[in-house]
Amino acid sequence: MHPRKTFFILPNLFTLGGIFCGLFSLALTMGEPTPTQLYQAAMAVAYGLFFDLADGRVARLTRTQSALGLQLDSLADVITFGVAPAMLMYKWGLSRLVSIVPHIGLIVAFLYVAAAALRLARFNVLSLESTVAKKDPGAFILGMPVPVAAAILVVLVAVNHQLAERGSQVASISDGTLAVVVVVLSCLMVSKIRFRSFKNVKMRSRRFIMAAGTILSLLGLVIVLRQPYFLVFAGLLAAYVALGLFEEIVFLRRRRAEARDARAEEINEGRAESDEDVLHELGAFEDQDTAHKPAV
Repeated sequence: MHPRKTFFILPNLFTLGGIFCGLFSLALTMGEPTPTQLYQAAMAVAYGLFFDLADGRVARLTRTQSALGLQLDSLADVITFGVAPAMLMYKWGLSRLVSIVPHIGLIVAFLYVAAAALRLARFNVLSLESTVAKKDPGAFILGMPVPVAAAILVVLVAVNHQLAERGSQVASISDGTLAVVVVVLSCLMVSKIRFRSFKNVKMRSRRFIMAAGTILSLLGLVIVLRQPYFLVFAGLLAAYVALGLFEEIVFLRRRRAEARDARAEEINEGRAESDEDVLHELGAFEDQDTAHKPAV
């Protein structure tokens, strides 16, 4: 076997490592987990985030991107960032909602898993369409990324655990509020809101240096104030979501107009077919100009 062919194994090994993290998280939440076990389950998902970031970077550095890697990555994300966080939220607080409506907690958890699966399936369809059409996927992605939604849930558990260890009075979140958070994240994942993608950001770029400086500054502030370090990630995730919503509001009218124009042009030329109709509904041809803006 040519040594070059062995490089294709490397990114897949990182992806499989993420699956193991998801499985380990599920194992920790089985039965009646203790608060410490729930925290450890959240950390397992956090380690899965590391593997998810690494497999894409390794694939691009070794130039070993493949259709197999794309499909495997999505299957891994369903387990690590879909099923595992949903079970974590169910054991952490959603299971106690039975006093309101029977099985409502399980329904909310399933809604999150279903939204994650649909989001990843849509991503695969759009990625394959971009590959076939030889289009640049651009700096934006459609819908909140599933790993980001999982990271928000992980941060909730981690911050809660760290505050509880310090005896803080704000270390609790109501079960109803938790259900609302999970439902909102589910809706954002399957929405047509465009969020920034940082996959093509280079290590030496000015934006990367500014982002790294911001993270280090926030980390230093948290250390000085003696607050849970996970508050840094909470602030960054909140800023990411707020940026996506803000840009969607600012560019909403222009995107809709361009989508209508593109749709009318294809209908007039008789090029609208069933597969393209689905892609239009998924947002594949919306806002091509905006999608090609450089990432930050």
